[in-house]
Amino acid sequence: MKHILALDQGTTSSRAIVFNEAGQPVAIAQQEFPQSYPQPGWVEHDPETLWQTQATVAVEALAKAGITARDVAAIGIANQRETTLLWDRTTGQAVAPAIVWQDRRTAEACARLRAAGREAAIRARSGLLLDPYFSATKLAWLLDSQPGLRARAEAGELAFGTVDSWLAWKLTGGAAHVTDASNASRTLLFDLHSGDWSDELLAEFAIPHAVLPLVVDSSGILGVVSTVPELAGLPIAALVGDQQGALAGQGCFSAGLAKNTYGTGCFLLMHTGERALAPPPGLLSTVAARRAGHLSYALEGSVFIGGAVVQWLRDGLGLVGQSSEVEALAASVPDSGGVAFVPAFVGLGAPYWDPQARGAIFGLTRGTTGAHIARAALESIALQVADLVGALENESALPLAELRVDGGAAANNLLLQLQADLLGRPVVRPQVTETTALGAAYLAGLAVGVWRDENELASLWQAERRFEPRMPAAEVAAIKARWQEAVSRCRGWASA
Repeated sequence: MKHILALDQGTTSSRAIVFNEAGQPVAIAQQEFPQSYPQPGWVEHDPETLWQTQATVAVEALAKAGITARDVAAIGIANQRETTLLWDRTTGQAVAPAIVWQDRRTAEACARLRAAGREAAIRARSGLLLDPYFSATKLAWLLDSQPGLRARAEAGELAFGTVDSWLAWKLTGGAAHVTDASNASRTLLFDLHSGDWSDELLAEFAIPHAVLPLVVDSSGILGVVSTVPELAGLPIAALVGDQQGALAGQGCFSAGLAKNTYGTGCFLLMHTGERALAPPPGLLSTVAARRAGHLSYALEGSVFIGGAVVQWLRDGLGLVGQSSEVEALAASVPDSGGVAFVPAFVGLGAPYWDPQARGAIFGLTRGTTGAHIARAALESIALQVADLVGALENESALPLAELRVDGGAAANNLLLQLQADLLGRPVVRPQVTETTALGAAYLAGLAVGVWRDENELASLWQAERRFEPRMPAAEVAAIKARWQEAVSRCRGWASA
């Protein structure tokens, strides 16, 4: 039996998962790494740590599975998107820390472009909004952060990439400077319609073409591992942004199917087929994948703080010792006791796109306990996702029949019941919840013939549990109204 090794390089940890031909995980290895917050609103990673932890867990996963590279058909890579790296083509060393997707340092640059009336044209071409979330303004900032970097980039001495590019470069010893179309579509530099880098967008953000990676298929052999002895000779057969990976891992290959991933943030994607729809207000149009040169698309809403609010309850407040304890704590009270929690720690993402918003907890009384705050925190995750679904359905002609869910926080039954209640439709958790890595494995397996086509992959998807809505409509309406009032009071706080 051949296996697929999926590398899942996330925001807080690097993971590697070995999957068998039935799409079942055989072994998992994971290693967390430090987060750096050098200034308010700044978030950075050490590029070498991303690489070293990912290489380490890849080898560890094979050992746990009791197999060697001979038993592996291919490697697939899924990655945190938009995180921006810049490195020396000769030495392969990064010239600066990686600027993480959560980083807000370029909010003013985005505001200037917006004030100049540039957003509409940029959005029409890229499908995205002007926000520091995306890579273009991060890269422009990096090029101007040290004397000589911009000149070196223009001379072709430096290489830019998102995390997929960095890992492909490192695994192949610099032989492959590539990114796939799903990651490229998250940079603000990619034309959704032509399927390649846009000269107009490059000029808009003052990015030299010489620094860019080659755009390749999400599913297809792009290089061979040469730098990790235990993996040497293995083909790298898939690159995909983590959320598009989860879309594939959930078997969402046709228009109208949608998934939400509860990770550090929350990411709702609905497949829209082979054409890029004009994105509804507050949402994004993005590439779902590229196979054999053919693009498929999705609409997306991104929440910046999802599961990370539970980490904050653990690390910032000390309410729980482990993240898994939050469900029991929140379930110990019947409701939030009137507490509303807006976790806008790094601003608000879709559909608000307010980098100046800041987190707040409203409705505290002497009777408020840690359990009420924990329940309000879980409600905040579900409410942000409900906002995304509302924005998507209000503007598109694609009604959502059910929401397929995954990610670490999808193990929380109370959260998923709240989500079903606040959406008013079923929420479905699959048997395999490691869908980001599974999607990368599926795309790699398609490239090397482990699986025949997307129909076969869709048939492998199985539900583990369905959560049906059961909260009275009046209670849902009251929670949503309290939430909207709380959000309105948080907006623009940092600029006040």
